Amino acid sequence: MTEWCARLLKAYELEDSTVDIDAVLALAGKAAHGVVRPAAPLTTFIAGYAAGLAVGSGQAGEETAMRSAIGLANAQCPPAGQEATA
Repeated sequence: MTEWCARLLKAYELEDSTVDIDAVLALAGKAAHGVVRPAAPLTTFIAGYAAGLAVGSGQAGEETAMRSAIGLANAQCPPAGQEATA
């Protein structure tokens, strides 16, 4: 995963960025199991998009933006053992 992450960051010319792979994968797992499986990529995409917007607008630094976006998405997922309601 580390090599794949580095490859993607390089392709997007984001080599100086840091990605907390474990946090992203944990969020994906929580969304997949707490909502529905397809929620995993959607949830991680939206969290990343929100973090990018926060950094791009100057609202937050990269690390703070990612941590906040992942935290907010985690908070929206239902607790383990509970399924989301539509």
